[in-house]
Amino acid sequence: MNSRMFSPKRGSHRLRNSLIALALLIVVFLAIVGYRTYHVYQSELPSFEQLHNIEPSLKTKIYDRNGILLKEFYTENRVLTPYKDLPPHLVDMLIATEDREFYDHWGINIRRVAIVATTNLLKWRIEAGASTITQQLSRMLFLNRRQTLERKVKEALTAIKLERTYSKQEILEMYLNQYYFSRGAYGIAAASNIFFSKRPSELDLNESAIIIGLLKGPNINSPLNNPDKSVQARNRVLYSFYQYGGITRQEYDSLKDMSLALNTPEEKVGHAPYFTETVRQYILDEYGEDVLYSGGLTVHTSLDLGLQKEAEAAVAKKVDSLRARIERIFPPDDKNYTEILPDTVDENGDSIRVYKKVQGAMVAIDNENGDIIAMVGGRSFEESKFNRAVQALLQPGSCFKPFVYTACIDNGFRTTDIIDDNPIVLDIPGAKQWRPHNFDDKFKGPITLRDGLRLSRNLVAIRLLLKIQPEQAIFYAHKMGITTPLDPVPSLAIGVGVVRLVDLVSAFSTFPNQGIHIPYRMVHKITDRYGRVLEDNSAVQKEEVLSAQTAYIMVDMMQSVVRAGTGVRSRWMGFTRPAGGKTGTTDNFCDNWFTGYTPQITAGCWVGFDEKLSLGRNQDGAKNGVPVWTEFMIAAHDSLPIEDFQEPDGIVHLDVCLESGELATDRCVDVREEIFTVDNQPNEKCSLHPSTGLYISNSDSRRDDYLPEDTTEEPTRF
Repeated sequence: MNSRMFSPKRGSHRLRNSLIALALLIVVFLAIVGYRTYHVYQSELPSFEQLHNIEPSLKTKIYDRNGILLKEFYTENRVLTPYKDLPPHLVDMLIATEDREFYDHWGINIRRVAIVATTNLLKWRIEAGASTITQQLSRMLFLNRRQTLERKVKEALTAIKLERTYSKQEILEMYLNQYYFSRGAYGIAAASNIFFSKRPSELDLNESAIIIGLLKGPNINSPLNNPDKSVQARNRVLYSFYQYGGITRQEYDSLKDMSLALNTPEEKVGHAPYFTETVRQYILDEYGEDVLYSGGLTVHTSLDLGLQKEAEAAVAKKVDSLRARIERIFPPDDKNYTEILPDTVDENGDSIRVYKKVQGAMVAIDNENGDIIAMVGGRSFEESKFNRAVQALLQPGSCFKPFVYTACIDNGFRTTDIIDDNPIVLDIPGAKQWRPHNFDDKFKGPITLRDGLRLSRNLVAIRLLLKIQPEQAIFYAHKMGITTPLDPVPSLAIGVGVVRLVDLVSAFSTFPNQGIHIPYRMVHKITDRYGRVLEDNSAVQKEEVLSAQTAYIMVDMMQSVVRAGTGVRSRWMGFTRPAGGKTGTTDNFCDNWFTGYTPQITAGCWVGFDEKLSLGRNQDGAKNGVPVWTEFMIAAHDSLPIEDFQEPDGIVHLDVCLESGELATDRCVDVREEIFTVDNQPNEKCSLHPSTGLYISNSDSRRDDYLPEDTTEEPTRF
């Protein structure tokens, strides 16, 4: 064997070469790590500009048409608190619990990292973390909570950048203003308010420890979710604070035995909750959750808060009165008008029964631009979030009749046409014969279209619908603003289809607008946090759906309802403005309606139960709908000028005989001044009272000469 192959000199040379190669590899590795770190630091971390322009998520604010704040929406309920307003003991508790060497490091604590790494390695599990307050802040602002080496490196490097950009006090201020403390509370101000109804500067030692205890688990340690765990977390904070030198042992022993002493504020619903919730849903659908709750939107709406309060008061007054009436009439154990509260028993162990709640809804629209100026979706938003003004599908009863009459007038019928108010029998395929009734089971015989609408006679509306076919009425209803599907059946004439209140009011506004339908609107303008316009609905959309002449004749007929028909109660209550409208009452007095208008405002209201349940004998739209509408309209018109409906060209006024519907002669007894279109006016003299002379009126108008007893609503009867 060659001894030269194993010489000590040759072995030493190989070892030296190996060490050099290893050193070179280490240098290359460190160079790569250094380059990668530098690259991450320069390109993958937040820039200094981003660090200088940290913007927390902002609330979306909803305003009424006059700039009054209605509601705020947010996920981060944040109000920024400056460092000077933070109590010193709160700051010291934070440092004692999370980062005792906070003032001594430059973003990362190398010594702490080494100790924690060694401990975790020896125990072969993660028992502690080494993140500083600055690292936690960098994670909150720019990173995520994924437990990866890459994220930890970025977190540390971002912390270094933050320390180079901000002072220690600024970092503490940002940390306490950014942290999520559960229950939608982002930042120390929101947490102080939600748990204790205090400002941060007012927090005592116990309260501060409770809030700092949330840092280890906001939801788990929440005093509202888990009081026991909250006490444990608080006591851990207090012990750390004692070790830090913030309190004495005696103070610690005293504080750890204290109760949580929470004082949560009442939740604020805000103004016009049904309206603002509808706006919230619209923004959510159009722009998404992030923009709605974090984008700092400013939303200007159509609502008038002053009129909204009048509408809420009018609905509440009537609903409360009806609720009290129900409780007077029906005993507490009535199975129709009461219901069992789930999981609730009285002192005897019996299930508790409560009365079912009468509800009410109202919508008011500015005729000029379609603005919804008031919206009430129920008696109380806290009681029920269901918005009956826009979500409920309700039978309108006789409030649907104007669409039938509109189709007739627009297709050549006259207000003086005579229709039989007499019994009728209809064959319904697959069902029994239908024998519709007027609710009083009486019949007036031949009657004019005007009086049929004025007195809300069911048989007249049904006969008219059969003359024009149900499809015609549906066509006009949809053209004017009704959006729900309607079945072409004879009972449609008396409102068996379903509509939304907001659609009904919008459709009725076509009458005072001379046949122009203006779609209702709730949002005028939306801007983002920078003032950029996202949506501008200032332009009013208009569509002519009826001739001005047809609309005016319908207005005139519906004025008869208010002057001396089923809506006359509004006159008794003192509303004297020119107005038209229509009452509605469904079968068995379940739904009570009134929808009406002046030249300036159209409004409609509904009163009833959420299920088909009678409000009681003779509780109709005239008795319950008209008063709500009237109280609101009196208030709404208080500052408006008195206006009359504008008569368009092409309308003529003629005296007619109500028995024949023809031009009145001097022998006619029952005479009324009526209106017609120029192209559809009667030309024949009364054939029942022939004479060579025409009737000479002794007054300017006889259209108000009605029988005083004919002023009760005719409920739908199927």
